[in-house]
Amino acid sequence: MWRPPGSLPPQPAAGEAAAALRRLAAFLRRALPLCRAHATQLYTRGLWQRLVAAPPDAVLRALRRPLREPSGAAGGAWDDDTFSNVFCENSKKLINVDLFALAAEYYSLSHLGVCTPLEELLKALGGDNQGSTGIKTDEFMNNKKSHEVQVMSELVDKIANYCGIKQVIDIGSGKGYLSSFLSMQYNLKVYGIDSSNTNTNGAHERNRKLKKHWRAYQSRARANPESQRLEKANDSPVQNEIKCKAVNERTLNNSCLQSQDQRTTQDLVPSCVFTEVATSETSKQTEIDLVTQAQCNESRLSEEALAILDVLPANAVEIFSSSQCNSGELCEEEKAKRKMASIKAKASKSSESNLYFPLTSYVTAETELGDIITDLEDCIMVGLHTCGDLAANTLRIFTDKPEIKAVCSVGCCYHLLSEQYENQEDCTEEVWGFPMCQYLKDKGWCCGRNARMSACLALERIAVGQMLPTDSLFYRAVLQVIIEEIYGVTKSERHVGKIFSKSSSFLDYVRKALKKMELDDSKLPDSCIMDYYEKYKHRMNELEAFNMLKVVLAPCIEVLILLDRLCYLKEQDNIAWSGLVKLFDPVKSPRCYAVIALKK
Repeated sequence: MWRPPGSLPPQPAAGEAAAALRRLAAFLRRALPLCRAHATQLYTRGLWQRLVAAPPDAVLRALRRPLREPSGAAGGAWDDDTFSNVFCENSKKLINVDLFALAAEYYSLSHLGVCTPLEELLKALGGDNQGSTGIKTDEFMNNKKSHEVQVMSELVDKIANYCGIKQVIDIGSGKGYLSSFLSMQYNLKVYGIDSSNTNTNGAHERNRKLKKHWRAYQSRARANPESQRLEKANDSPVQNEIKCKAVNERTLNNSCLQSQDQRTTQDLVPSCVFTEVATSETSKQTEIDLVTQAQCNESRLSEEALAILDVLPANAVEIFSSSQCNSGELCEEEKAKRKMASIKAKASKSSESNLYFPLTSYVTAETELGDIITDLEDCIMVGLHTCGDLAANTLRIFTDKPEIKAVCSVGCCYHLLSEQYENQEDCTEEVWGFPMCQYLKDKGWCCGRNARMSACLALERIAVGQMLPTDSLFYRAVLQVIIEEIYGVTKSERHVGKIFSKSSSFLDYVRKALKKMELDDSKLPDSCIMDYYEKYKHRMNELEAFNMLKVVLAPCIEVLILLDRLCYLKEQDNIAWSGLVKLFDPVKSPRCYAVIALKK
């Protein structure tokens, strides 16, 4: 039954969110020339001289020291007028770097007061932590992805429980990290939709392997004193070390099976990576070679093993091929094949909810989910780092489809967003990624690709010492001077790409870059290339300071995009609660904010 979200944390009112957006937009309008500038053109366009009044070293010193409150703003009582003198009214240049840094802090989500704390939301959603079994996702994925999946899956599960739903649609599911974890850990039925068939196939394969050792790992994580006492009494501890990338042998004897008597049939699945075998109480020993699987000595599927297959999705089980089995075991192989056929026939009728189905489809705002998911029911739509327009379209689908009761979307790749007012000639009948809300549409707001690109920069990582790649950026900026002055090329369809790490010197870098751009480097002697390097190397601090300014401004551009999406939700009549929530540690995962909404 649909439960009204009366107990959820206070949400920012529509007027409050709109006011924050207007104030931020007013500041960013003055900063747009800096936002839209590209470091590649720093020297060719004389960007420093055009946009910044202070010398580079002064800018670097100002940005590296702690923030200080401006005069007349005691106690942090800043307002929009405080920052009216950041840029010169006539020249439009940046003239007050200290105030610029303070403005960037002032217009952050935390200071604008429109962000809902994750802890408050989790507490309000309530419910028991049915998935808190001590299972660690870093067994199956890297630290960044593990952090993201653990935090987001807990929130999604609580929202699903709050809304009384069991179906999840993961948009832009990629390799299925979030989807598979929601399915296995939280017993949710998940459809993962991705536009890449390669990703979908990879998700299928990864989920197949993961299911094979998930049950055993789950049993180990849920071990309680009672099971430990039984194991000690039987003097047969279960050793379940899951090492996906190593060559392991598993030995299951009678006492091992006895120690698992109290566990469910699902928990009997052994943790092998490529082959799944269960032995009966009367069998002696089964050895599984994970590398060659060339032989399967005395590996017969007992009736107990076939019972185990009943609880698994059909695609989670791999049966031996005839080339792997001896001719004397053909009958057992045939029995297994028939059993598998029966399982597949039952799969479509299965009522088991903890399943994950990777699907391939290109999703737009007009996508009919019922055409992709035949058993679509009340559900929650999620997206973990959905790229570009997909994050915006996720919200549009959510507001349009009555079956979708909630949404939790974390976007990324802002540079891939389409903008309605960036290409005026093409803005007639298209659904755009930005802007979404009516206010920015009425203002004809346009960030520009370079500004959206800078929104992807990670201020928090730089703050903890992960410095910008100044050397590679400097190489690229000087290269731009060379190709414009020597070759007359100001715009090219060919990209230099990531060749800095493969280059031994600036000379080597230029040679490689010219070849990639299909420019004749024979007309350019080594001495000429090095003359350019010597000419600009003393101006490297311009590049460093210029990029630091863009990094400081980056969160403001991201906040503009996030507030645009929030305000769009506030404009809809069928939304009961909506807010922005900081889900992740921004050092681990810079795109850390989720747009969350629940329908009436």
